[in-house]
Amino acid sequence: MAARRPAHGPLPAIQAPTVYAACHVQLREAQVAQVPQTFFDALAVRTWCGLALEALGRSREEIDAINVYPVADGDTGTNLFLTVESAAAAVEAVFAGHEAGVGAGTGTESATGPTLADTVRAMAHGALIGARGNSGTILAQLLRGMAQVLAADETAGASADGPQLRLALRQAADAAREAVAHPVEGTVLTVAAAAADAAGAVEGGCGEVARAAYEGARAALEETPDQLPVLRRAGVVDAGGRGLLAVLAALLGTFTGEMPKDALGGAHMRLEPVPQGAGEAAPIAGELQEPGGEDTAPAPVGPAFEVIYLLEAEDDAVERLRTRLDSLGDSLVVVGGDGLWNVHVHVDDAGAAVEAGVEAGRPYRIRITHFGAGDVHTTHAERPLRERAQRAVVAVVPGEGLAGLYTEAGATTVLARPGEPPASGELVQAVRRAHAREVVLLPNDEELRHTAAAAAEQARAEGIRVALIPTRSAVQGIAALAVHEPERRFDEDVVSMTSAAGATRYGEVTVAERESWTTAGICQAGDVLGLVDGDVAVIGDDVEAIAADVLDRMLAAGGEMVTLVLGDDAPENVADHLEARVRERYLAVDTVVCHGGRQGSLLLIGVE
Repeated sequence: MAARRPAHGPLPAIQAPTVYAACHVQLREAQVAQVPQTFFDALAVRTWCGLALEALGRSREEIDAINVYPVADGDTGTNLFLTVESAAAAVEAVFAGHEAGVGAGTGTESATGPTLADTVRAMAHGALIGARGNSGTILAQLLRGMAQVLAADETAGASADGPQLRLALRQAADAAREAVAHPVEGTVLTVAAAAADAAGAVEGGCGEVARAAYEGARAALEETPDQLPVLRRAGVVDAGGRGLLAVLAALLGTFTGEMPKDALGGAHMRLEPVPQGAGEAAPIAGELQEPGGEDTAPAPVGPAFEVIYLLEAEDDAVERLRTRLDSLGDSLVVVGGDGLWNVHVHVDDAGAAVEAGVEAGRPYRIRITHFGAGDVHTTHAERPLRERAQRAVVAVVPGEGLAGLYTEAGATTVLARPGEPPASGELVQAVRRAHAREVVLLPNDEELRHTAAAAAEQARAEGIRVALIPTRSAVQGIAALAVHEPERRFDEDVVSMTSAAGATRYGEVTVAERESWTTAGICQAGDVLGLVDGDVAVIGDDVEAIAADVLDRMLAAGGEMVTLVLGDDAPENVADHLEARVRERYLAVDTVVCHGGRQGSLLLIGVE
């Protein structure tokens, strides 16, 4: 199949942001003056992430539509988008931290901004913790491989040149292949290797290297149907490879100021499918063949679950984990290093896969997706249609305990780990997962307001009626959920939930991470902070005393119900102490105690 030379054009993505990345408008506006870049420096990393996010946002649905390998679950484009969104957010955090003076005096700051090493490490780490699915996990390892080269020698300079970029692309392809238990040709691994080979064959600066990598990946992508029979039968190229092409197109745009137009959607997607029994060419040596040896044979039933988790573990323990998981299922990808890993596997026994992680170290952010017997994942048949519910509630919650409480009340939840807020794409996925015509969205965090608004806008564009209630704490969300009645009119339900949330004051007891100015004065790292409605009201060193002070301040204006949500690190007796205080001092006020798990705060308090 002959490779076509791509047409090129200006970067419309920078001037016309889409709803996929609405929360990154400020980032891309800042990049207008930065394109093109001559060297690979911190600003180039930032630009690349923004352009890659935009390119994947434009082509996400098309990539989802051609996703047939390793399972036809139609989410490769979405998983890649969410992975890059997490990487971009991590890079932005580095720039924001530098502008705020964080890290000053550590030796990593520069006179003009973050270092290349800081930004590529952040990019790789963000992708690692936010990786979704098989494709996102592999992309995270590709970015980690690049970071290993580009951040290897921090004293060498503030930027990388063409030869260093060639080495980074080579290391990326090699690292990704090593992370996959059983590499298959005709996949994103093949496309990544072709990009590295093409880049290694040219001389010049970053622009020339990036162009060669893109062209090499493009040619390899067009050949994937000839390497993987399942792609040839479906008449598509590999979805993961197509997503990588978009990322490489963004890299090219970073250094040339122009993006290949065919990388933004609509190209390389569908070919003419090969009819079953229509005389396909014989498989070439070493080509993956379907079990049974004939393309007309029924597709095999695959594992029932996809299991993904982050894992804190030592290298030797991870090697044992690979062997164990490889015996349990397939599509095994383990990426990461330096004590933090992202594990992805398809298995029939999800519990055994998680238990293997517990034996190796500390697994967390565990996500288990049930493919379901007889659905598109396990039999490659068409997905049965499920009737939409009339109304659903989608809520962001800060801990596993609250997630269980919200789920029992009928809500679809998105878990927000401490320091790991969900991206807009993750909220959109949750709205889709709720499978309802009308959705009430509870962000439960003031800082998620813009992210939730972007998600609501995207869901509305897909025909879902979404109402965003600006809850600023999980306890406000509890109050809203308590009055939720799906049988009444949508507008009336939203008004009632909004009123209940607005009538709930919220407090928090937490520990300061660093010295800083607050509305109650200067706090030191390790101080106990008591917040009321988002503002620091009291600073001290005794958790029970601070919690009692916050509770008294909140009840000074009256109240009927107190909700206490305990974090894992809260003192054992603090709930008993506060309950007794309410009984003794505030007549006719009820108290409810919940356990939130790893929610970041020691204690959340709600007063209705």
